[in-house]
Amino acid sequence: MLCPPGRRRAAHTKGFRHTVTDAPTTASDQARAALTSVRHEVAKAVVGQDSAVTGLVIAVLCRGHVLLEGVPGVAKTLLVRTLATTLDIDTKRVQFTPDLMPGDITGSLVYDARTAEFSFAPGPVFTNLLLADEINRTPPKTQAALLEAMEERQVSVDGQPRALPDPFVVAATQNPVEYEGTYPLPEAQLDRFLLKLTVSLPERDDEIAVLRRHADGFDPRDLGAAGVGVVAGPEDLRAARTAVDGVRVDPDVLGYVVDVCRATRVSPSVQLGVSPRGATALLRTSRAWAWLSGREYVTPDDVKALARPTLRHRMTLRPEAEMEGVTPDSVLETVLSTVSVPR
Repeated sequence: MLCPPGRRRAAHTKGFRHTVTDAPTTASDQARAALTSVRHEVAKAVVGQDSAVTGLVIAVLCRGHVLLEGVPGVAKTLLVRTLATTLDIDTKRVQFTPDLMPGDITGSLVYDARTAEFSFAPGPVFTNLLLADEINRTPPKTQAALLEAMEERQVSVDGQPRALPDPFVVAATQNPVEYEGTYPLPEAQLDRFLLKLTVSLPERDDEIAVLRRHADGFDPRDLGAAGVGVVAGPEDLRAARTAVDGVRVDPDVLGYVVDVCRATRVSPSVQLGVSPRGATALLRTSRAWAWLSGREYVTPDDVKALARPTLRHRMTLRPEAEMEGVTPDSVLETVLSTVSVPR
């Protein structure tokens, strides 16, 4: 929610904190105000998931993809649908199952008996925001069908590359507790996700608010009735992306990003640390967060704020460390507390 004109205030989310400036005067300021108000608009349908909303907005700004991890019933699907509504972008949902084939996602050539020719029938991947629901329930062959789309923004069918629309973001979900009948994502595909966000169970007050809304007749399938509307359009996204690309990064901050990533590679608990791709991802998300915070430069605090969601899925822990209860987040906590911060 924006503050009164001419004032500044600290805006908080779970895991994120930034300052919002009112009275937008430029295209960049207008875009920042619009994207900041997305959280308020999404809250009309989804309660208590501000951090996940902010992460999804950062992914859209950075042209990246998001892996949402959470137990069933915490509004992951509703969150993605609501965000697409507020940004006025197209969204499609694919339920990943063991019998799903690559062509069911990318599309395929279909023979038309009337013309005696093959024509391309595009799959659901041709959208702006693709919800890949329970992505780890489909075999690796089908999971791999998304690799080209996520990295190259295109799909190849019968040797013919076909460009995907812009923006194109994959929001994949997975259940953190069920392992039977699942196919863990390979490291190469995990590395394609810009962020891994944890969608947690709501606090007691938030859960009461959810029940109150349903008692008052809230229908998650009718977002219009909940008052959810468009708050940012294509022009805002273009202006925002241009502004994010122009955010300055001091050489010392660049060194800090590299030092954080390199520290994961020498951690005794880590078998495979963060790659250079992960370092570039952390740079991109830090710039987007700095811009959303109303600044044209990146600080070490921006890097710290985005380190966990950007890097937690890019490390492979040693089996003995996992048995001792070590997690990627705990490794990053140690790294961030030991790597010297530039002044």
